[in-house]
Amino acid sequence: MKKIIKGIVNLFRHIGLFFDKWLITPITKCILKISDFFKTNGRGLERFLGKKQTLIILSLFLAFGVFLILDGESNALIDQYAEVLYDQPVTATYNEEAYVVEGLPKTVDITLVGQKRHIFLAKQSPMEGVSVDLTGLKPGTHKVTLRYSQRLKSLDYRLDPSEVSVTIYEKVSATKPLTVDILHQDSLDTKLNIENVELDRSEVIVKGAKYKLDKIASVRALVDVENFINPKVGSMNLSNIPLVAYDTNGKVLNVEIVPKNVTAKVTITSPSKEVPLKIVPKGELAFGKSIKSLSSSVSTVTIYGNQEALTSIESIPVEINVEGLDTNKDFTVTITKPNGVTEISEKTVTIKVTVDNLASKEFTGIHIATENLDSKYKVQALSEADSVVTVVVKGSKDIIDGLDNGSIRAYIDLKDYGVGEHEVEVKVTGDDVRLSYSSKTKKVKIKIIEK
Repeated sequence: MKKIIKGIVNLFRHIGLFFDKWLITPITKCILKISDFFKTNGRGLERFLGKKQTLIILSLFLAFGVFLILDGESNALIDQYAEVLYDQPVTATYNEEAYVVEGLPKTVDITLVGQKRHIFLAKQSPMEGVSVDLTGLKPGTHKVTLRYSQRLKSLDYRLDPSEVSVTIYEKVSATKPLTVDILHQDSLDTKLNIENVELDRSEVIVKGAKYKLDKIASVRALVDVENFINPKVGSMNLSNIPLVAYDTNGKVLNVEIVPKNVTAKVTITSPSKEVPLKIVPKGELAFGKSIKSLSSSVSTVTIYGNQEALTSIESIPVEINVEGLDTNKDFTVTITKPNGVTEISEKTVTIKVTVDNLASKEFTGIHIATENLDSKYKVQALSEADSVVTVVVKGSKDIIDGLDNGSIRAYIDLKDYGVGEHEVEVKVTGDDVRLSYSSKTKKVKIKIIEK
């Protein structure tokens, strides 16, 4: 701190000596000469100018005036300002048909240093921008200097960055198949379905560094549903659809695609189908209880979606939890849309469950069927007892009394079974979901042989 104070004192002392030597003393001498000149021309003036106080006051006024003039000029010369111009584009000069350049920044920041008025003029005048000349450079890595063309030479400038390393590759080309990606499909009316998108070309040319072209997994036309104008059933044409190249990880690759855009014909349909609801009770009722009847407020619904999905749907299951149920009850259930279904005519359904006492009955001579047996094999039961089973059916007595063997199915699942003898679990199903089915024989012995 003492050194700083001492420095400040010395600074002011030198300033005082400067003004004394170059301003006050010369001015005082000048006034004395003027006083001598006027000695012969007027005693009054001589007496006025000859006074010591007058000389000091005049000298101070003149010195102060000169100081203000010099101070204004020095401030104009000394005061420097800086302003940053952000994100200024970089232009590179090279043979774009033969080479690809990587590592060159798209924008840089420019710091202008100078007087305020010069910076203001520089911002108002047209800028030639930041450029780099790569002409003559061969494939490989090079360190290059960015340059900023500024018409006002009174300003200094600094670029960030000012030097960059760039890699130059030879540009190669390849032909790639073109596929379609549909964006924002959820924004389409749920009753409508995009049946087909037909592009005006099936292939495109991609250009770039060879290592990037080798990474291309797909080139896709991005059809955006949000660009559809008043979509409805029928066909519509879209233009200027952008193309994008992806690698195996779905990352966008920066390559040149020729052409940059394509056109497409989009076909919109509204497939629908009426299907019944299938009520599926889940869980065990209270001991000694069974379901006597199931009725719903809605028996069929209309579903919308793609045609392939609708074809495979025969009914829509609606599950209700009857665990521990011992009295009649109404359930309000939300209908779950199957895969491929975009809209359903009813969102909820009310199901009324009527409870009855539990009864049971045995049905004998139910033949055992097979499922999922490989076509090159055939199966044989090791005994007659292994070919038929007795099934116990439990439920409401009124329902069981109207049941026959034809509505009961016993089977064994032979998936992944090969040649040889096996002991396989027996499974039983029935047409009526209000009833429960079980086989008295849990497993049977069979033999698989080649045809």
